[in-house]
Amino acid sequence: QVQVVETGGGLVQPGGSLRLSCAASGIIFSINAVAWYRQAPGMQRELVAFISSGGSTNYAESVKGRFTISRDNARNTGYLQMNSLKVEDTAVYYCKCGLGTGFWGQGTQVTVSS
Repeated sequence: QVQVVETGGGLVQPGGSLRLSCAASGIIFSINAVAWYRQAPGMQRELVAFISSGGSTNYAESVKGRFTISRDNARNTGYLQMNSLKVEDTAVYYCKCGLGTGFWGQGTQVTVSS
């Protein structure tokens, strides 16, 4: 059974940082792409960052230079380092392993507020 679990969300002030983790089990993590999405209330889910199995990365324009996606295949874990957080980054963040439909986690809430 495949499981994807996100952790690391929370409440942070504007300008602060958080690191999200995405732990996967039941799949061969190293051959799967990892992507982070987010969904704010009343908004569509959007792609935030992507890392291929080979380590190539892509970012949404809104987070470029502030967020960094990475992966540790030995730990079957993906990460999203979020710096210089803004109020508009507030959302539920989801991790997806694999391409296409993929395997999704349950999401972790990130709230940026003073």
